[in-house]
Amino acid sequence: MTKPQKAIRSSGWRTDLMIGFPDGVLLLLFTTQVLYAKNLTVQAFYTLHLIILGVATLLMMIAVFRANRGEAEEGVMTPEEESKLRNLDISQPTIAHIAGEMEKDQAQWEATLQTEQVPLREFGLAHAVRSTLLTGAFFLLGGFVAFVPFLMQEDFSVAGRTSLIFSMIGLLVFGWTKSRITGQKLFALTIRYLLTGGVVVLTSYIISSVI
Repeated sequence: MTKPQKAIRSSGWRTDLMIGFPDGVLLLLFTTQVLYAKNLTVQAFYTLHLIILGVATLLMMIAVFRANRGEAEEGVMTPEEESKLRNLDISQPTIAHIAGEMEKDQAQWEATLQTEQVPLREFGLAHAVRSTLLTGAFFLLGGFVAFVPFLMQEDFSVAGRTSLIFSMIGLLVFGWTKSRITGQKLFALTIRYLLTGGVVVLTSYIISSVI
């Protein structure tokens, strides 16, 4: 009889929220703040960010499913997956970049779950799929917190400021929610996420100034 496979798994929607939402907010906050002042048409800006959000969500979901499955090659692009990408005429540097992002997402996901003391449990396909979809949904929700102001306002200077405010409020609400879920200190947790958001904004400003 095959021994039931154990893996670091999501403990439910709360874990999926904690993994997906803040990463979505911070990623789109970073990219929008870097690019909104650049010489892009409105449509190009929208298209580029929808692609970024879609690809990042897909990578997040792949990492979550693989971590839930607990497979031997977690976070590593398999030869079969690489072959499929080559068949789509995707260049080798792009494939290598995707593989690297998969590994980083996998490592971050596992580290966060271990910090939250999520136990090892037996693998269940239905649970893994549900966790994957929920994490992807929370990631998208976080991304749209930062991105929606640009969809509502084509004056990107105004939208950029609104996006920053929405993102910081979103991180504050998330910090409060996480403190209620995990029992961590509210002040320390919210300050940590606000500082993280501040670092993202500062980094985006520096990068935007030199490109």
